[in-house]
Amino acid sequence: MSTSFSPPPASTLPRALARALARHSTQAFGLMGNGNAHLIDALPEAGISLTPVRHETATVASADAYTRVSGRLAIATTTYGAGYTNALTALAEAAQARTPMLVVAGDAPTSGSRPWDVDQEMMAAAMGVRTVQLSPDDLDETVDRAAASAWRSRRPIVLAIPYDLVNASILEPEPEPIGIDLDDPEVIRALSAATMPSAAPAPAQPAERPRTAASPDDLAAALRALAGAERPLVLAGRGAWLAGARSELAELAELLGALTSTTALARGIFADQRHDLGVTGGFGQEAAMAVIAEADVVVAVGASLNQFTMRFGELLGAGATLIRIDSDQVSAPRAAHPVEQVLLRGDAKSVLRVLLAELPAMRPAPSGWRERVSGLEQPGGALRVRDDGSAEHPEGRCADGRLDPRSVAARLAELLPADRHVTSDGGHFIGWANMFWPVASPDRMIMVGTAYQTIGLGLATVAGVAAAAPESTVVVTAGDGGTLMGLADLETAIRTAASCVIVIWNDAAYGAEVHLYGAMGLEEQPMRIPQADFAGLARSLGATGVAVSSLEDLDALRAWTEAGARGTILLDCAVSRSVVAPYQREVQRANGLDTDLG
Repeated sequence: MSTSFSPPPASTLPRALARALARHSTQAFGLMGNGNAHLIDALPEAGISLTPVRHETATVASADAYTRVSGRLAIATTTYGAGYTNALTALAEAAQARTPMLVVAGDAPTSGSRPWDVDQEMMAAAMGVRTVQLSPDDLDETVDRAAASAWRSRRPIVLAIPYDLVNASILEPEPEPIGIDLDDPEVIRALSAATMPSAAPAPAQPAERPRTAASPDDLAAALRALAGAERPLVLAGRGAWLAGARSELAELAELLGALTSTTALARGIFADQRHDLGVTGGFGQEAAMAVIAEADVVVAVGASLNQFTMRFGELLGAGATLIRIDSDQVSAPRAAHPVEQVLLRGDAKSVLRVLLAELPAMRPAPSGWRERVSGLEQPGGALRVRDDGSAEHPEGRCADGRLDPRSVAARLAELLPADRHVTSDGGHFIGWANMFWPVASPDRMIMVGTAYQTIGLGLATVAGVAAAAPESTVVVTAGDGGTLMGLADLETAIRTAASCVIVIWNDAAYGAEVHLYGAMGLEEQPMRIPQADFAGLARSLGATGVAVSSLEDLDALRAWTEAGARGTILLDCAVSRSVVAPYQREVQRANGLDTDLG
């Protein structure tokens, strides 16, 4: 007996879109509205896990954090209009931080804008983000190109769903009629296998990294400098981690006999800490930065060398040679002293391999500098010691009765779970986690807001970190101002993280403004914040809330950890405004304030 297949039923654009997205991602973060409700409904059927959040900011911020931690593409989805504009600050941060993702948003209908619509494409373009409007035609190809573009450019791509297409029908291609003998056992077995459920497709891998070749002249200049270096330093940035160049960095440092250091976003990239000077710039130890100033050749790999890393131009000494390895045509960093600069443009891993292939013949022995530098012999060596405030405030309490944040940070370093991912909001407090809390690798420290210089995104990242690393403890470090701004997603953080520690540096102020504009003599009242009870807010949402007014109060974290470190504990730390972070002192000096950087 023979028969023919009937034409398949029509699908809908949201379901076809969900299937197309599932080829590239298995994780989405969303807030439902008119423009994306049908898509959200279709995601589970396509094998995409959805984490609902409470504010559109968190759709993008969580996707941003997920990609930074996991290295896999995430999806953020919002509705049109107000839902889309609510997400713009996080979208700007992701664009500046070069985080690839797909942002699927509702948009105005194809027939024209309604009174509540805005030009979303122009808004995205203003931030350097490309928008692709979806249609029933070539939907699969459009999504595939968008995902490839996100990886290639390392930026978000917006996929816009016109409102009149949010549930549009799509006629699936009709297969050619074929004759089938349903009495044939081989045909029966083939049909049975075809109808069995299959595993969800694996997420698409990122596109191959660009391998732009450095010029032969620049390579020769870099090799000459490295061959003759007497005091070499290898400085790694986040780009080196993204390029997978960890082993090449270690090999280069060993070959040169170089000291090592990192930017804040690359902490932990050097597994061998014996010769590591730690974070470079304002988060660094002052004595260690003095050693860096003695380096005659510095190899900066995948580091943006912004004003904070470069200590506003004061990092390198006069006469040093700076070799920069970067895939982008980055501008020359500011240097206060004459510095020779060589740019090797290309993929970090590839360029390092070229150097490592040529250098042994030019340099048969390491420099020996790192063995001559004292203070790195042991964890308690002089170049590893942080000022925890104990000499100035033995009990950890300042003259105003509030805690010294250095003492709090040092104590928390002893108490935080070892298996942790730290996610940081923006604000004056950012130095404390970077100075006192080590991380095992760069993907375990997420600084959100620093690229765009914003606050309020810290809590919004928790869902992304928790989805990417569900077995790890998520540690949030945030200020009181940023926490109040992002309070909508305190509930999201508590709901989505199986293990979470939230540390609020509560100085009852916008600290960065107080320590800059207040120090300039501006009226501080607009910079002050009435004392908020974050511990009480946490308890009202089902978490453990602890008001920390003494170092002994931090023992609650030890008890929580020993009990299994499950759920969320929020530590509302009343810290003093009288202690200014070292990096903030550098900001003050760069702005013409006479300040002691010691």
